[in-house]
Amino acid sequence: MRINARVDYAIRAVVELAAAAPDSMTADAIATAQGIPSRFLQAILTDLQRARMVTSQRGRDGGYRLALPASEISIARIMRIEQGFLAEVHGQRPEDVRYPGAAAELAKVWVAAREAYRRVLEGVTVADVLSGRLPDHAAELVAMDEAWRSFGSSTGD
Repeated sequence: MRINARVDYAIRAVVELAAAAPDSMTADAIATAQGIPSRFLQAILTDLQRARMVTSQRGRDGGYRLALPASEISIARIMRIEQGFLAEVHGQRPEDVRYPGAAAELAKVWVAAREAYRRVLEGVTVADVLSGRLPDHAAELVAMDEAWRSFGSSTGD
């Protein structure tokens, strides 16, 4: 799983809607609260509606609401929705990338890392984020991130 701007915006929009629950929020209110460009947010909300994660209400007081309790929405689920959209647009999912020649072994490393992130993010729900209580296994994700950031850096600098 890859976290790009669109995936980040989708997660932030869902967290904002969860914080407002049970009230609804307009797209403009979500965009303002989270600093998400409107051109991305409308498309993201459409994706989330298609996935039946968000509902919208028409009319003067219309807005968006979560269709599911925040405790039933994992961060990984939101990521999969947006990754699916990106695969439709760009024609290739990250897990379908092939590495040629000597880099073929690198594919095993990336696949293992993506799988480890996915396992951790499946267990982190929007409700966990709102409460500030992340599951114990989220520490595994932080440790992996620190390892990846230090990967390739020289100690002699």
